[in-house]
Amino acid sequence: MLASEAEATLSDLAPYKRGFIEFMVETGVLTFGDFVTKSGRKTPYFVNTGLYRTGAQLGRLAGFYAETIVDRLGDRFDVLFGPAYKGIPLAVATAMTLARDHGRDVAFCFDRKEAKDHGEGGSLVGHKPKSGDRVLIIEDVTTAGTSIRQTVPLLRAAADVRLAGLVVAVDRMERGTGTQAALREVGETFGMPTFAIVTVDEIMAHLHRREIAGRVLLTDDLYERMQEYRREYGPSA
Repeated sequence: MLASEAEATLSDLAPYKRGFIEFMVETGVLTFGDFVTKSGRKTPYFVNTGLYRTGAQLGRLAGFYAETIVDRLGDRFDVLFGPAYKGIPLAVATAMTLARDHGRDVAFCFDRKEAKDHGEGGSLVGHKPKSGDRVLIIEDVTTAGTSIRQTVPLLRAAADVRLAGLVVAVDRMERGTGTQAALREVGETFGMPTFAIVTVDEIMAHLHRREIAGRVLLTDDLYERMQEYRREYGPSA
């Protein structure tokens, strides 16, 4: 993305997107430097959602998810599903926020890593999916879409559900198993909309040369390194 395109993207950013980017910086979830992803790619930035650690932070995070969901889907979903483990608090907190702040009292459920063989049994906790339920999957970050490819068969084994979509916090806009961006690839594979609170391009546009808490995190040098990373690992289609 060229500088002029970045400026255009920035001018179009909704206030909640700007707020979320700065929230990630404030909590240390979004950092810049030298990192290696699970896939072995050397990356100049990292998003570690495991660093959200207080009730207030989780409440704010759920607020950003809820606003994004309402903005993108309106009321076209019935159930929030959070894949274990990080998706569990996201589904619960976002369901609470939707009910409190948006008047949408939706069901939520999540899975166990191992099926329970006593008591009520099964691998799902919370709302038991019913045929016709419109299920929205909520995740932190999707790179290759591996967890979603495990989640969808689990949901479809429980009932004849409809996939309302997948929402993540950050779209890194990297290639999946083919030439397309991973998030788009997952959406086309399962026939559902996919979207993020923010994309990496929006992060770059908002933070480039911007002072946050008295310092500029995304300098010209880091910005160019991110551009190089995008050119190397971004989708070719």
